[in-house]
Amino acid sequence: MHAVFMNAPGAPEVLQYRPGAIPVIAHATEVKIALHAAGINPIDTKVRARGLFFPSTGPAILGCDGAGEVVEVGKKVSRFKPGDAVYFCHGGLGREPGNYAEYTVIDETLLSHKPAALGYVHSAALPLVVITAWEAFHQRARIQAGQTVLVHAGAGGVGHIAIQLAKLAGCRVLTTVSDANKAAFVRGLGADEVIEYTQNNFVEQVLALTQGKGADMVFDTVGGETFRQSIAAVAHYGDLVTLLDPGNGVDWKEARTRNLRIGFELMLTPMMRDLPLDRQRHVRILEECAQLVDAGKLHVHVSHVLPLEQAAEAHRLIEAGHTQGKIVLSVQR
Repeated sequence: MHAVFMNAPGAPEVLQYRPGAIPVIAHATEVKIALHAAGINPIDTKVRARGLFFPSTGPAILGCDGAGEVVEVGKKVSRFKPGDAVYFCHGGLGREPGNYAEYTVIDETLLSHKPAALGYVHSAALPLVVITAWEAFHQRARIQAGQTVLVHAGAGGVGHIAIQLAKLAGCRVLTTVSDANKAAFVRGLGADEVIEYTQNNFVEQVLALTQGKGADMVFDTVGGETFRQSIAAVAHYGDLVTLLDPGNGVDWKEARTRNLRIGFELMLTPMMRDLPLDRQRHVRILEECAQLVDAGKLHVHVSHVLPLEQAAEAHRLIEAGHTQGKIVLSVQR
């Protein structure tokens, strides 16, 4: 088997493509998967640059998102059989191997059948971002039909999925992008109003588009100054959900005066804290989203497909910023 290994944190060059041992089934409920694709996410680059979440005695394999074909099952596996096509978000943080590899072994409770309408590459692009957006809207903010939602960075990996999920929930969707090309892209996804933040103050634009009320829910996928400014763009008694640490300098007095509900969304928590019931909830989200994809109601955009051995280049692309949609590694045998 070939895989991309990391011996120590650092620049993209620490990712080395080389032979390694093929993983084997160790427990009766495990499934062996021949990986066909691995999605790239910002968390991958952060782990590579800063280090693993868990101690490791040897080289690590990164990559939380994967899609592939079941090639072997343990004696107690009941939901899958050889030949089944699956997708999932598992591993890549240090405790378990990730998916920048040709094979992996995973417990069956962590797997979902991939969307029939998608190939492996596009399926591997979905898990982390679709679970993130789903949880932010339905578990954190509990959005309702008729509400106005602002999605920051709508052309990005999480953002372009979030726009579609908010529309499916019956919301009016505003979104921010950096340029005209991305504006056209998000309009094609269903965004009702597009704000080019490089040309306009997004808070002023949101207030103008909501008759001074503000958005019922703001989904911050950027963090920092974007989070701090977003407080003034949320309606009183509204929700502000962020993917990142807000940092210092936040005007919490204004957030309190507005009676905002502040939410944090980190879909990796069940994996980081080993919460089985929450991990199974993620599987149910993937199953429901697969149905939306197969019904033609949800689409994932992949901007770059690179071979597995070019994982370092994929990291350079995502760290350069302004990627539209997702980047995926394809496993060629």
